[in-house]
Amino acid sequence: MTYCLGILTTSGLVMAADSRTNAGVDYISTYQKLFDFSVPGERVIVICTAGNLSITQEVLTLIRRDLKGQLEHNLNSLPNMYEVARYLGGKLREVTESHRPWLAKDNIDYQCTFLLGGQIRGEEPYLYLIYSQGNFLQATPETPFLQIGETKYGKPILDRTLRFDTPVDAAAKYALLSLDSTMKSNISVGPPLDLIMYRTDSFEICHRAEFVLGDPFLVKVRQFWEASLRRAFEEMPDIEWNRRQPSPTSSMVLPTPETVVTE
Repeated sequence: MTYCLGILTTSGLVMAADSRTNAGVDYISTYQKLFDFSVPGERVIVICTAGNLSITQEVLTLIRRDLKGQLEHNLNSLPNMYEVARYLGGKLREVTESHRPWLAKDNIDYQCTFLLGGQIRGEEPYLYLIYSQGNFLQATPETPFLQIGETKYGKPILDRTLRFDTPVDAAAKYALLSLDSTMKSNISVGPPLDLIMYRTDSFEICHRAEFVLGDPFLVKVRQFWEASLRRAFEEMPDIEWNRRQPSPTSSMVLPTPETVVTE
């Protein structure tokens, strides 16, 4: 399992991912899940992967092969992010379908999902979630973040704090807290953590960070957040016990059998 997150705001884009993968509790490894295919000055393209590792690695191999061979359709030749999402969805569907019968035969999960974020000169930034079937959905101002992998532990903080007009610097902090909250609750998600922040119309990624196990800054963030939560809890109003709201039907007088009127 893994956890990847993309956040789209009015001022930029944040992409984040852990690096842990496992095939059971006795086989845990580290693999990169966040990949930068940007061409500075022209386009920014960042991909995060989750799911069957062999399939996602093969998709990335095909993408790199198309770039190296300068095929007609590759990440550098496509005119907009929508076409990039279609291209990536097609590659994912192609690889999934080629292996699906054999993986399904042995009850091996072949499902994969990708996050695609970026901006191509001449259009605004976009963020997509791409499924194994090749279809995809897009982040919107009403839903400015997308997740793949182990999503449930890192979602509450985003639901409560993140908005489309959140400054991208603050969105990067929310992303880091979302990853840390997931690591705290699920051992299948772990460091190193990769974090990228991109400012709209800069067409270059100037802010990236990797946080390894025991990273002093990551430890500081976790301690600060946990202390802040405890303070907030201590300042919560006490529960008002022995209170009971009247039932909505308590004041209604139900007719007896003798008073029922029939037509």
